[in-house]
Amino acid sequence: MSAERSEDVTVRVDRSERAGARAPAIPGARRAALLRYGLALGAGALLSCAFAPFHWWPLAIVCPAILIWLWEDATARRAAGLGFWFGFGTFAAGTYWLYVAIHTVGHAPVWLTLVVALALMGLMAAYHALTGYVVVRFWPAGPVRWLLAAPAVWLLLEWLRGWLLSGFPWLSLGYTQTGTALAHLAPLAGVYGVSLVLLASAGSVVALARGTARVRILAAAVLVAPWLASAALGGTAWTHSSGAPVSVAVVQGDIPQQEKWQADHSERILERYQRMTESAFGTKLIVWPESALPDLINNLLPYVAHLDREARAHGSSLVLGTERAALHDGHYDYYNSILALGRQASWYDKDHLVPLVEYVPLPRFVLHWLERMNLPSSSFTPGGRHQKPLPVAGLELGPTVCYEVAYGGYMLHMLPKANVLVNVTDDAWFGNTSELPQQFQMARMRAQEEGRYLVVATDDGVSGVIGPQGQVIARAPIRVPYVLRSAVVPMAGMTPFARAGNGLAVGLAGVGLAAALATALRRRV
Repeated sequence: MSAERSEDVTVRVDRSERAGARAPAIPGARRAALLRYGLALGAGALLSCAFAPFHWWPLAIVCPAILIWLWEDATARRAAGLGFWFGFGTFAAGTYWLYVAIHTVGHAPVWLTLVVALALMGLMAAYHALTGYVVVRFWPAGPVRWLLAAPAVWLLLEWLRGWLLSGFPWLSLGYTQTGTALAHLAPLAGVYGVSLVLLASAGSVVALARGTARVRILAAAVLVAPWLASAALGGTAWTHSSGAPVSVAVVQGDIPQQEKWQADHSERILERYQRMTESAFGTKLIVWPESALPDLINNLLPYVAHLDREARAHGSSLVLGTERAALHDGHYDYYNSILALGRQASWYDKDHLVPLVEYVPLPRFVLHWLERMNLPSSSFTPGGRHQKPLPVAGLELGPTVCYEVAYGGYMLHMLPKANVLVNVTDDAWFGNTSELPQQFQMARMRAQEEGRYLVVATDDGVSGVIGPQGQVIARAPIRVPYVLRSAVVPMAGMTPFARAGNGLAVGLAGVGLAAALATALRRRV
């Protein structure tokens, strides 16, 4: 072998040895990164257990604290990845019922179901990714990040996802506290105010673990003070009764979603609702769920008129969830509505519609063109934001349909005139999943924010009556036909939240963000 060839072999051997020496470091780094992503995913999934039906509310502090801790030595890009997998875990575990609604009940193909569900989960996770990127990009690890920046940025983006692109406020952190002492803050600052306290508490946990002695004292105060303040507010009555109790009955028909719109089941459905309603005659207010009638009400006027006459003869008034058509400018508009039948009929038409489910987000002229071409174009028309309460049974009902109840502050324009709230919904789409108790949990938050009794009428659960402090007064068993009897009291007055809406919570987060930015700028100067 020549010296030149021997040298070439030696060089190759040296390079091979160096590559071999580096090889274990790469898998080790990847393994550590995967472990951190896996921990973020697991913490996010575990966070879903803080909500109904599990109510493991301390996880609403522990799980965000884990993510803030994972951001400690991460780059901004890696923090975004950690935030994404945390958020994906939360929404994958917390909204798995989308699969049931789209595929099991809606009969969509599995591939399409997965595309839609994963797209929504990915979009929601993107908010957490943006949170991680912004927090780590602009603030170094330390008390400013833990106690100001992370809670403020997280809360503002949680608020943003509650309305941007129609909004999806599901699994906002504050809902985890219905039934705890911290919920007494809801009449002050709403669900986002409770979320902000939880996020500040999560940052305090990290500060207690990693801060100096002085920082730990501050963190302990931030952690404890809101609970003491909330406990002190526990006996505060922000609103007061303005009349005698009114008896109420909720008719939970328990009609399978697959049968509701089939013509051969229509007569049986109408007979069931009539029979159950007649058993409640004598109750002042009788409430049906969303789209209880198995056809447009336009086609069932004799049935409704007969039931209304019988109800009034027994001293009862009906509130019906129904779909209706109205002729406007030569074409029909369709509405998802509530009809209140008292001395006079009054309507509420659902305004916040579900994109791609209740309406197609296309201009009206495009929808009309689709109709002329006999192409699919079915879409509900929004009812408008400035509708009035429904006068019935001596009450002024502040109505919401289905997941409108998920939007904090959405119906405040009806206060103070509305003295009782009502929500009609059809949750038969979701089977016996966590969606049912999650939506009922959000209804409890609405009652407490607005200081009103709230009647919840669903097709198969959870139906119930909620008091003005979020307490469950009566609740029907799920997945069975049931007539729930209870009473509500008309309430007057306005909570601080009813006056300011989400402004206080968002304002506090804005102040925290401004303080964090000012500190960051001073350090750079």
